[in-house]
Amino acid sequence: MRDVLAGLTFVGFGLAFAVVAASYEVGSALRMGPGYFPLVLGGLLAFLGVLIIAKGFLAGEGGPIGAVPWRALALILAAVLFFGLTVRGLGLVPSTFVTALMAAFASRRTGVVAALLISVGLTVLCVLVFVVALSLRLALLGPWLGA
Repeated sequence: MRDVLAGLTFVGFGLAFAVVAASYEVGSALRMGPGYFPLVLGGLLAFLGVLIIAKGFLAGEGGPIGAVPWRALALILAAVLFFGLTVRGLGLVPSTFVTALMAAFASRRTGVVAALLISVGLTVLCVLVFVVALSLRLALLGPWLGA
């Protein structure tokens, strides 16, 4: 039952991404528009969900689903919302750091030191990938911090 529910979740998110992406210019494989990659990614996610659903039906596991990890669910949702609402105002570095810190604390097994190391590592990795390697013009510190 868990696999079926997980697969349905994947299909739902995949279809949602694909529907929204289809409203943008898709283009072709040689001249990709802004909707091309999200459409392909949404389709792959939905396809993966169908495979997971099929595995769930074929395996026939009927174990209990278990308790919903509300703390983790709330922290992950809050982290995503925080990043979306603050990345322009705070800048890439503080927004990424706090987002990763919140997400790290979603697990009860993650201690303070591990969460800080995860946050620093992900922040450095994001700066290296997006600012240095891809040369995206992202403010490291935003206007809310006087930068």
